[in-house]
Amino acid sequence: MTTRFCAFLFLILAWTPVRADAPSPKTVVETFQASLIGVMKDAKSLGVKGRFAQLAPIIDATFHVPLMTQIAAASHWGKADADQRQTLIKAFKRMSVSTLATLFDGYDGERFDIKGETPGPQGTLLVKTLLVKKDRSTHDIAYVAKRIRERWYIIDVIVDEGISELTVRRSEYRRILDGKGVPGLIDVLNAKADELLAQKSAK
Repeated sequence: MTTRFCAFLFLILAWTPVRADAPSPKTVVETFQASLIGVMKDAKSLGVKGRFAQLAPIIDATFHVPLMTQIAAASHWGKADADQRQTLIKAFKRMSVSTLATLFDGYDGERFDIKGETPGPQGTLLVKTLLVKKDRSTHDIAYVAKRIRERWYIIDVIVDEGISELTVRRSEYRRILDGKGVPGLIDVLNAKADELLAQKSAK
């Protein structure tokens, strides 16, 4: 991670006030995971496009998609105009929701357990959870929560104590952005979303 990016990340993750009545990071994660389980239980009847429609507002209420898009685009964000930024945010969200809609395509007794909260870098909080499957196998999922405009949002996800999802995407997008710029990334994200939404349309 470059010094310039560290400085940039510090600025956008600076401390902001939070309302006393705002849901805690734990509550935000619990609400999201409960909603996700609900979609999983109805997955077969909903189909992939129905799951997308159910998940989209849940993502809006839980994740700060504009900030996540800005971080993923790195220095190219500053080179984009306002219209390009808004279009990129929409494409980033569409691809993200499509990914969830295809991954969580059924329910077989899974549950989420909250393990606790720990301080994260630059004023964030990590909400650590456990996805427990029917066969008792587990996956660690840590949500990175940040206070933005007086409430908590999720800005990143770390699975099985590995590299963050946002770091992976930033690395993947770098080549596309360097070669084709923001318009090229928009096309790639929308094409991926189209592919995912068509992949399991029969369900």
